[in-house]
Amino acid sequence: MRCVIARFPFDLVKSEVVAKMKGVKPEPVTGEYVIIGRHHYPVKQVGEVITRQDRRDFSAGEVTRALTRLGFTCRPAPGTEPAAERTAVETAAAQLGGAPEQG
Repeated sequence: MRCVIARFPFDLVKSEVVAKMKGVKPEPVTGEYVIIGRHHYPVKQVGEVITRQDRRDFSAGEVTRALTRLGFTCRPAPGTEPAAERTAVETAAAQLGGAPEQG
């Protein structure tokens, strides 16, 4: 699959990504991560290994999009949950300084 990471084009294949990550010790997960085999790798670590670029050159989102398109399971940072959606009435009340929300 052709993708662009840090303004450079790459042809990535799922089996090649797995092969490159084989034997690489996963760093502690503090942000977004990808599951490769039985290991959880930070997406920035995987991006660095597969592109051979410095982590500061690309975003976690770029790598996450590429890995997701290849069929890997990517997850958000541990402990972060999506914000609960407000109803239209709750949003309007908050914007108008209405009564505090009741939980």
